[in-house]
Amino acid sequence: MAAADPQVRIEILEAALRTASRELHWANLTIQKKDVEIQLLQERLRQQRIGFLGPSSETLSDLQLELLTEEEPGATREEVEAESRREPIVTAPPRQRKPHPGRKPLPESLPRVEEVIACEANCTHCGGETRVIGYDTSEVLDREPAKWFVRVSKREKRSCGKCSAIQMPPLSPRIVEKGLASDRVIIETVVAKYCDHLPLYRQEAMLEREAGVELSRATLDGWVMRVGELLDPVAGAMRQELLLASYLQADETIVPVQMHDGRGSDHQAYLWQYGAPGGETVFDFQLGRGRDGPAKFLQGWNGILQTDGYQAYDRVGGPGLIHVGCWAHARRKFVDAVKVNPQDGAAIAMVARMDALFLVDRHAREQQLNAEERVALRREHAQSWVDEIHFECKKLRAQLLPKSALGEAVNYTLNMWAKLRRCFDHAEVELSNNVAENSMRPVALGRKNWLHVGSAKSGPKVAAILSVVESCRRLQVPVKDYLLAVLPGMSGRKHSAVAQLTPARWKASHGCNDGRAK
Repeated sequence: MAAADPQVRIEILEAALRTASRELHWANLTIQKKDVEIQLLQERLRQQRIGFLGPSSETLSDLQLELLTEEEPGATREEVEAESRREPIVTAPPRQRKPHPGRKPLPESLPRVEEVIACEANCTHCGGETRVIGYDTSEVLDREPAKWFVRVSKREKRSCGKCSAIQMPPLSPRIVEKGLASDRVIIETVVAKYCDHLPLYRQEAMLEREAGVELSRATLDGWVMRVGELLDPVAGAMRQELLLASYLQADETIVPVQMHDGRGSDHQAYLWQYGAPGGETVFDFQLGRGRDGPAKFLQGWNGILQTDGYQAYDRVGGPGLIHVGCWAHARRKFVDAVKVNPQDGAAIAMVARMDALFLVDRHAREQQLNAEERVALRREHAQSWVDEIHFECKKLRAQLLPKSALGEAVNYTLNMWAKLRRCFDHAEVELSNNVAENSMRPVALGRKNWLHVGSAKSGPKVAAILSVVESCRRLQVPVKDYLLAVLPGMSGRKHSAVAQLTPARWKASHGCNDGRAK
């Protein structure tokens, strides 16, 4: 028994050693896991700081260009600079920066009010009589303060001397019948809110300060909702025209809504926007962000739909719908990775490759190529960049943490790859849906000013106003002239007449150019 004691002690020590080894192994794994978590948390913290305090620019710096040259020794300095600045890798001429034009002359369309400043009649040197030999002319932009007045309409009342019947002419149709404000004042209120993002409480204060008129905010809100009610059929006609297009871009954004249900907080509703590049756009109000909204709007539509990676746009429309992605969204995620780690050569190189894709389209715009010529140029010069992006993303995915900034950019690009690749298969498709995103900016600015929509019932009316206002901006239609022309008497118009009053049809019939009606 005594002889066995050393052997037993050895086995016990070996077992303890194995246990300690396993514990050390798990401790190392735990440390590695914590290191990964710390790295991810540091990236997220940096992303938040960049979001609040960092620059919004998506261009590469000179130091990043130097790093890219070191990371890719096969690339020359000129090629790297060309990629990052979108200078021509293909045969595109370099973008010429226009010299500063100096002070621009004031528009000739503005009326001139001349003021002659008299000179001394006698010479200040010798006292002799002087004569006018010319004028030194200068021009400054000036304005007259807004003039508030009360328009009094007096209708004649006539009595028939034979039958004693009394008659008088009818009033012209107005936006708000028997209201205190003219059509022009109501339209100015709507335009100030949805074009200039001026909330009604500020307009209420301005009206009292400048005109001495006290009108409640509820009265102004009633004007706005009446305009939205009248424009709802116009928005419906715009939707019908829009769904005749073969290519649409879509995007969505939040809009807070007061629900008046006692919760004391706003409900997060959504405005979905559908538009044709270079044409009209329609906003659709929905209380949620589910697939029901786009599925209802695009029901039976068979065309090309371009969106970001939000999954609610999947499986909508008709069986022939083709879903394409947005390269600007993919590029933006790699730019975010560069912001988190400014010395990440892989992320910098990916941004430069994607810049080369947009360079091809820039060349097509500069050469004023048609759609077919542009898609041929893409296939000739962009195909190699597309293949390289796909190859590098697959290689990077095996090396990166999925939740890191660069890992998320790579995963997004590969998950969207089939849709991104389709951009090069159709001549009319843009590489990005930035046109749709730009149309969302007024809503984002409005949220910071008028804060929320007053009720769920007001949502469709607000969407109708935004549809008309943004379509007028896109088509360079003077929105005030348009609203003054179509709103009075709208409630009495037939559906067939309303269909002829969309911004696009109104522009065609009135010959608008550069935001002015002929």
